[in-house]
Amino acid sequence: MTDSRIERVKSHISKHPDFPLPGILFRDIFPVLRNPEAFNDLMDVMVEFVKEKAPGVEVIVGLEARGFLFGPIIAQRLNCSFAPVRKKGKLPGETERVTYTKEYGTDVFEVQKEAFKPGQSVVIVDDLLATGGTMKAACELIEKVGAKVTLCLVVIELKDLNGQGILSQPCYSLIQY
Repeated sequence: MTDSRIERVKSHISKHPDFPLPGILFRDIFPVLRNPEAFNDLMDVMVEFVKEKAPGVEVIVGLEARGFLFGPIIAQRLNCSFAPVRKKGKLPGETERVTYTKEYGTDVFEVQKEAFKPGQSVVIVDDLLATGGTMKAACELIEKVGAKVTLCLVVIELKDLNGQGILSQPCYSLIQY
């Protein structure tokens, strides 16, 4: 994507070598949030993208934890609901869960069942797509509660890790490394 707003966002993403483990180059999105203009650009682009690729979306789902930063804003601007996908034991009420493998082991995602109606159109948002395990688990979880994942949208994709290769739903990234 060659949008000047995305270039401005990209200029604020910092790099941290050997974090959280030796050999990993961590891309930090938090400097974008510290710059109101860049953060507003990011939110505008994400909202426009969802409007274009998933018209009629009914629920925006944000993945723990950075998806929580973008999801509610996108949902508010699109006048639809927001639902968080959280780690096991963090949500009250009746939940559905899925266990998944990620880069550093296994984990469990949960979602509140009452957040979805059967067949609802869902867009999943997060900050990063790496190996794809987290996004795949979130898609499985949304389908488990009877909703339909229309698309997945991430800010950053680490292309060399081929995370899109394990996803069956359309997934788009605004910035690729």
